[in-house]
Amino acid sequence: MIAAVWEDKMNNPVKPDRSCQKRRQPQAGLLFKRVTDLALSTILFVLLAPILIAIALCIKLDSHGPCLFRQRRIGLNGSFFEIYKFRTMFTGTPDLPTDEMIKRPSPITRIGQLLRKTSLDELPQLINVFKGEMSLVGPRPALYNQTELTAKRQAHGVLQFPPGITGWAQINGRDNLSDDVKVDADTWYCNNWSYWLDWRILFATGRAVISKRGAF
Repeated sequence: MIAAVWEDKMNNPVKPDRSCQKRRQPQAGLLFKRVTDLALSTILFVLLAPILIAIALCIKLDSHGPCLFRQRRIGLNGSFFEIYKFRTMFTGTPDLPTDEMIKRPSPITRIGQLLRKTSLDELPQLINVFKGEMSLVGPRPALYNQTELTAKRQAHGVLQFPPGITGWAQINGRDNLSDDVKVDADTWYCNNWSYWLDWRILFATGRAVISKRGAF
């Protein structure tokens, strides 16, 4: 039902609703969201520890440089934080959005190609979730230098939500979407947010990862 509503919005675009910056979210729901983030990030980090170690070893054997990659991103209310990812590119690669990166010769390592296609490079963001800098579900955090996207999100009230590992835009196209469509998707998520919507997005994320839709 939710996907059908969004598909109708895509086919019949209207002026984005800016009301999400004025809407007060239910505090009980947001509390459950944070408790769920804390619990799941801890459980997943423990359960996935062997896989995380194996990936780190593969990265070290594949190319020179650290296993983890840290990058400045835009967080809650426009604050900066450092996001954690497994390194998938050669050291010295400039910080560019994916749509700009694909125009250049590929800087992605051999193991990095597999990690990106399977989204395993995102797993270290469980640390960000545990620290409260991110949520499991929310708008994907923009790069510190994506000023145009950040300005649009701020105008639509999207930055009032913590950024997420996955989100409504990610299950509807990921990096295939233009900035305007991403902002529309983020705004829709803000206006229609509920605790159970987050769970639906989490389950839908598995299907999106398996299909490798929008992966780079």
